[in-house]
Amino acid sequence: MSIERHDVGARMSQIVIHNGIVYLSGQTSDAGADTATQTQEVLAKIDRHLAAAGTDKSKLLSAQIWLRDIADFDTMNAVWEAWVPEGQTPARATVEARLARSSLRVEIQVTAAL
Repeated sequence: MSIERHDVGARMSQIVIHNGIVYLSGQTSDAGADTATQTQEVLAKIDRHLAAAGTDKSKLLSAQIWLRDIADFDTMNAVWEAWVPEGQTPARATVEARLARSSLRVEIQVTAAL
């Protein structure tokens, strides 16, 4: 079976497709905005990457979410719940973690079916 990679970099590929499954790398915001704005930007990136892979958020299988501060859980969830299709929510985990840059408040990684 083939492995298809998109936006390949020295450290990672943004998208990897194998056996009908789309794996996205962790997505972060490009701006130092608040948690709600960063979450919106991250979800927009996810939409673009899923479309490039030939799928969409209705086919999400799983999501991992890292928050710099778990106190932002409700804020992030408000944006997430407005974005994810009702009745098609993926398996999900959300944890507090130190992120790669101090300006980052949220990182999201998803897996989807084609």
